[in-house]
Amino acid sequence: MVLLTPSTTRQRARAWAFVRMTRPWFWPLGWGAGYLGAVLATRSWLPPAEAVPRSLAALVVLGPLVWGAVLAVNDLHDLPSDRRNPRKATAPLVTGVLTETDLVRWHAGCTVGAMVVALAIGPVFGAGTAAVLLLGRLYSAPPIRLKARAGADVVVNAVVVGVLAPVAGWALHRPIADYPVVLAVLGLLLAAALYLPTTVLDVDPDEAAGDATAAVRWTPRFCHRVGLALWVGATAAWLACCHLDLLVGRESWTTQTIAAPLLVAVYAVAARRPSIPRMAAVCLVFAVPATDFLMACVAAGRGS
Repeated sequence: MVLLTPSTTRQRARAWAFVRMTRPWFWPLGWGAGYLGAVLATRSWLPPAEAVPRSLAALVVLGPLVWGAVLAVNDLHDLPSDRRNPRKATAPLVTGVLTETDLVRWHAGCTVGAMVVALAIGPVFGAGTAAVLLLGRLYSAPPIRLKARAGADVVVNAVVVGVLAPVAGWALHRPIADYPVVLAVLGLLLAAALYLPTTVLDVDPDEAAGDATAAVRWTPRFCHRVGLALWVGATAAWLACCHLDLLVGRESWTTQTIAAPLLVAVYAVAARRPSIPRMAAVCLVFAVPATDFLMACVAAGRGS
């Protein structure tokens, strides 16, 4: 039987706090978007044998390292609003399990680690990682703090998740100049629609802290309307691309046609009173037509 000393218990609590701070439940956002870009580039579910090492390295960058760097600086500068936010009552910095110095060091370590691994993958991947890390700092840290500028907060997140992440997966296999522009636009719209409801979650503590986020400046009702409009526009454009064979040819797009109105309905309900589980449910529903689309890409690759 192993007896835990108070020192060991504190060390384990701090280690777990660092893991929680990176929000492992957010890692799949980077992984999923990157995987989509990789499948589009290779027209295969798995990367070629020679690309496996850099693909695995990309998972580390797009998961714990980038999220760790970005969220450390975010939590550091969100402390005034987090202290007023019941949803953040157990955050490591709020409870005191971690200190501001801890987060500064963690941010630096994750940033260096992300850049070292990204540059080992390749200069293009390294440049993209640097862009994401820079945007993450501009988003959270004063004096720019884009998070507190309505509209800019939405754009930053939409660009990172909807454009740069899938392009990162694509860049592992093909030149980024070949990335379809229409997919970049679709990714931007979808990610913006998914981010807007998250600003509603913290509207009261953000307003109390003086952060003019989208929900604070535009009101939650307006954010819902804008988000729904973006989601409907992106869904319609996605469906049109499928039926017009703009991205990949296929005889039948039945799943896409059936899923389109369902996607809109699920988003409309979930985003009206948003929560993390509800928005996660939207992402899960979206995974159905996304998987169907990737199946068409892989089938086209086998037939070529």
